[in-house]
Amino acid sequence: MKIYTKTGDGGETSLFDNTRVSKADPRVEAYGDIDELNACLGAVRAAGVGPDIGAALEGIQKELFALGARLADPSARIAGRVKKAAVAEADVEWLEQVIDDLEGELPSLRRFILPGGCAAGALLHLARTVCRRAERRVVGLGAGAVEPILIAYLNRLSDLLFVMARVVNRRAGAPEIEW
Repeated sequence: MKIYTKTGDGGETSLFDNTRVSKADPRVEAYGDIDELNACLGAVRAAGVGPDIGAALEGIQKELFALGARLADPSARIAGRVKKAAVAEADVEWLEQVIDDLEGELPSLRRFILPGGCAAGALLHLARTVCRRAERRVVGLGAGAVEPILIAYLNRLSDLLFVMARVVNRRAGAPEIEW
């Protein structure tokens, strides 16, 4: 299979149900933001995080492929037959558990903190903002256009990325600068 197909040269792409849409279509924008978030998490892993956070991020990257597939499948053609494209309540609960576990390492926040710290911590803050943008794009598709679990997943994920940034910075000895 060649990497190029030339089918998108006119500014259109195909969704999983074979519908042709503009590459500027809001649905394409939404799963494009998910793809960007996934790349950000790859950069975080490359910058170096502990094995626990690295393993969690790898799992999240796989989930983001599933989430992107769901967004690219408005007719739910793959939903029932491709198990790895599932996003479930258990996935959101897992994110919450990781948040709870990591928060045990952190002092309580008294004020807002400036994004930054060590390279991996700063990249996690960047990933958090990309995640929030992706969440806004998915919400912008409108009620009923996507499964509510996808929005919940992104909402919880951005919380986790914030906590991970704080933990990575704390482990690296990078101080939090309050605003």
